[in-house]
Amino acid sequence: MMPLSIFGFEAMWSPYFFVFLVAVTIAYFWLVNRSKEPTTMKQKTLFVTAIVLLYICKGSPVDLLGHLMFSAHMTQMAVLYLIVPPLLIKGIPSWMFEALFRIRAIRSSVTFFTKPLIALFLFNGIFSLYHVPLIFDVVKTNMWLHALMTTAIFIAAMMMWWPLVNEVRGFSTLSGLKKIGYIFADGVLLTPACALIIFADTPLYATYYDPAAWMNALALCVPQSTLSSLELSGPEMFSSMSLLHDQQLGGVLMKIIQEIVYGVMLFYIFIEWYRKERDEEHMAIQTTKS
Repeated sequence: MMPLSIFGFEAMWSPYFFVFLVAVTIAYFWLVNRSKEPTTMKQKTLFVTAIVLLYICKGSPVDLLGHLMFSAHMTQMAVLYLIVPPLLIKGIPSWMFEALFRIRAIRSSVTFFTKPLIALFLFNGIFSLYHVPLIFDVVKTNMWLHALMTTAIFIAAMMMWWPLVNEVRGFSTLSGLKKIGYIFADGVLLTPACALIIFADTPLYATYYDPAAWMNALALCVPQSTLSSLELSGPEMFSSMSLLHDQQLGGVLMKIIQEIVYGVMLFYIFIEWYRKERDEEHMAIQTTKS
């Protein structure tokens, strides 16, 4: 198998994206240290973790590998849309969101698109639409469409997670029981897209089985000067797995990561719910005694 290093440093490590994320992180800490509003160490840790995962998904060799193996692409999608958004929401202090929401258009948009039903169908609808083979192959070979679609799904993922984890004044979160129903509904809505991929008996995406389409897709992350100097025939040069098995593995990994993330979230909700009930019971006892 060919090593990824043949594509060069820029394709593997995306230095410009790295510099951008470093600048965002510096700006975050500058604002946090300058503000009189409190920001906990937990929030700072969650924010940095989200930024590191964002770089791993979109700036490290994982992003390049996602153009070579569909299973890597789906793992990238799972982390980018199921793990990074809640970490960002929890990592950004409420006062930063409140300052942003002073812009009426942003506040109105967030209020509308984070309504539970709208948020659920928006994220799962865009994600599923993206993985329709015809749309996927067009988006994967056009830099602007790819950037637009990736950004749209990420924003939709932020909206989807917002009702579960936000702590901003004026934006209510769902109650414990509704959170559980919301998570189960989210899992159900994502299942058809995963099932299409897992149970397909032929490779679905031309950008992984057609050499010409694959090269066009690869041009999105590899400089043209580097790409033109290489003799490549297809993604099979970088993996011993068949295209069909790689595709099926991608669907399975997406579903497994989703179940793990939602399982952790359900555990967190149950713990939060239990503590709330215990505190209310304790307060009731104290009131009765007094």
